[in-house]
Amino acid sequence: MKYVLVTGGCGFMGSHFIRRLYTRYPEYRIVNLDLLTYAGNPENLKDLEQAEAVKAPAERRYDHIQGDICDSQLVDRILEGKSFDLVVHFAAESHVDRSIFNFRDFIRTNVEGTRVVLEAARTHKIPRTVHISTDEVYGNVPEGMSTEEAPLNPSNPYAASKAAADMLARTYASVYGLPVFIVRSGNNYGPNQYPEKLIPLSITNLMSGGTIPIHGSGTHVRSWVHVDDFARAVDLIAHHDAQFDIFNISGEHRSNLEIIESLATHFGKDMAAHIVTVGDRPAADFRYAPESSKIERVLGWKRERALEEALPATAQWYTDNRAWWESVKARKEFVDHYEKQSKAQWY
Repeated sequence: MKYVLVTGGCGFMGSHFIRRLYTRYPEYRIVNLDLLTYAGNPENLKDLEQAEAVKAPAERRYDHIQGDICDSQLVDRILEGKSFDLVVHFAAESHVDRSIFNFRDFIRTNVEGTRVVLEAARTHKIPRTVHISTDEVYGNVPEGMSTEEAPLNPSNPYAASKAAADMLARTYASVYGLPVFIVRSGNNYGPNQYPEKLIPLSITNLMSGGTIPIHGSGTHVRSWVHVDDFARAVDLIAHHDAQFDIFNISGEHRSNLEIIESLATHFGKDMAAHIVTVGDRPAADFRYAPESSKIERVLGWKRERALEEALPATAQWYTDNRAWWESVKARKEFVDHYEKQSKAQWY
């Protein structure tokens, strides 16, 4: 069997990628290293855990190890003694709002944690490493598009920490010859997403009759890509025959208000009755615009899930899985942050 290490695989994007690998590649044995912080939810892969639990240890294709990517000894122990073909590094502190409240954890996990993973990949001569970044490293893009050659211009603590991690990956490629890819994606959406993000927060608040806090004018534009399209892109990148490369993954451009309006229409709600305007983030980026012609040209990737169909389908998933998101939103980690987020208490 071929061994694959995925860090942060219990999170939203990581769990969808693991599910894709598990389904498409029966020869892969997947090791998921996840600390299970607030956004890491073992329920996202519970069915895989149950399917593997009845197998003999030598036949199991999926294992979850709860641990910290900053623990270099742990990462080394996982990689040593087995022939790992691939490392896909999702694990990160995310969400801009949280980074404003707590920059320290973002530096530790996103910068030092990435260094640990890259160093372990170098030490153990991993044939291929994929580092998951974000389009937010390009900063605000008033007009035009951000290609992979665009300068990095992060304007918030989260984006700054991810830009630093990108530079580490590039350095490991140029100095040590580590085969590594950097992936910069637009905003993902879909089932199982932690409900502090705009789409699941809007869906669940509309369903429960609550209000939706809108930062500033709500006209901020983002590039929205369905998580299945994203996972397919990462799959293609992970199997790309190159030593180093950077790929953008873009979606459809919509403002926050346009997204909420579509969801309100889906539920037959009056959007105006459910939104409340709060102060904008400090140094807010008004537009992200990753340009993805490179991955389309080099790897043949194209978006398959259009917002027009995928957004209602996403809303339906949350409708059908109310117990999942009600449990998440009842936890202290969510409640404490939402109290600050909904009142724009940035400091």
